[in-house]
Amino acid sequence: MALRHSAGVKKKNKITSAYCVPLNFLLLLGGMEGKLAHRGRIVTDADVAFIRKLIAKYPTASRRALSKKLCEAWNWVQPNGTLRDMVCRGLMLKLHRGGHIQLPPVRRVTGNPLSRRGAERRKPAVIAVDTTPLRATLAEIRPLEFRQVRRTPEEQLFNSLLEQYHYLGYTQPVGEHLKYLICTRGRPIACLAWSSAPRHLGCRDRFIGWSAEVRRTNIRFLCYNTRYLILPFVEVANLASHILSRMARLLPVDWQCIYGHPIYFLETFIDPQRARGTCYRASNWQVLGRTRGLGKDSRSTTPNRSIKEVLGYPLSKSFRRLLSELR
Repeated sequence: MALRHSAGVKKKNKITSAYCVPLNFLLLLGGMEGKLAHRGRIVTDADVAFIRKLIAKYPTASRRALSKKLCEAWNWVQPNGTLRDMVCRGLMLKLHRGGHIQLPPVRRVTGNPLSRRGAERRKPAVIAVDTTPLRATLAEIRPLEFRQVRRTPEEQLFNSLLEQYHYLGYTQPVGEHLKYLICTRGRPIACLAWSSAPRHLGCRDRFIGWSAEVRRTNIRFLCYNTRYLILPFVEVANLASHILSRMARLLPVDWQCIYGHPIYFLETFIDPQRARGTCYRASNWQVLGRTRGLGKDSRSTTPNRSIKEVLGYPLSKSFRRLLSELR
C-alpha cells in the first residue's frame, strides 16, 4: 500500500512488510578471546557458544531458519519490530568463515541484484510518460500529490524515470529507504529518493557535535536525499524548493509510520561542478562543508571521486540534543 499525500489533506497508512537491513562490516576486537562488534551489538564467547548449541538443537534447519531463531532468542529486532534477519545472517556467516561455528550447507543460491556491478546490473525497464512541456505557475498545477511508492506497483515507474532522466541513473538503495513520486493531476513531474545516511561524514559529524559512540547508535535518526529529479519537460518556477519544503513535513511522518523510529536531520550531496543546489538553499538547507572525495570503504587518503558539497536540514530545533542522547 502506498502512502499518498495531497495538499491540505493528511493521510496515514501503515505499511507492514519486512524491510531488509544491509550487511555491515564485522569488526574483530582481539580475536575470539575478546569480543566482536557487529551492527552495534557486542558478541561474546558465551554468545558464540549459544549459537553452536542452537545449531546443534536444530540440525535440519536451514541457514535462514537458524538466523530467524537466533534473532528471536536474542530479541534482535529493528525499531519497527521486524527481525534483523539479514544482519544476523551476516554475523553467522562471518563466524562460519572464521571457523568459530559450523553452518549447514547452502541449500539454495539466489541471485542478488545488488551484487552485480555496472553493465551486469539489470536496468529498470523504460516506461513512457507524457513528455509534453509543462509550463505553468505553481498555483496552476496545485494540488500536488506526494506518493510514497516503495513496494507498490508505481515503484517501477519511479525507477524508470530516474534511469531515463537523472544524470546518475537509478541505483537500488539498501537499508531503510523511501521513494516519492510527485504528481499533478495524475501526471508525474518529480521523483525523490531517501535512504539511511552515510556512517561517516566529517563535516556533518562536526556540525552535529556527537561522539563516535553516539553516532554509531543514532545514525538511524538521519536521512539522506540520494536522488532529486524534476522531469526535464517541467518548467514551473519555485517548484523544486516547494517540494523540498513539503517533504520536510511529510517524510518524518512516513518514516516513523514505516520504520518505527523518528528522524531529526536531513542531508544531501551536491556536485558543485554541476549545480549550486539553489532549491536546497532556498528551502533553508545549510552548507555543512565538503566531502574528502573518498569512498566509504577507501583505505587511502587520496581522493578517488569528485568532491561534493554537503547540505543539511534540521527537522527539530533540538536536533543536537536529540541526536547526542545515547539510547
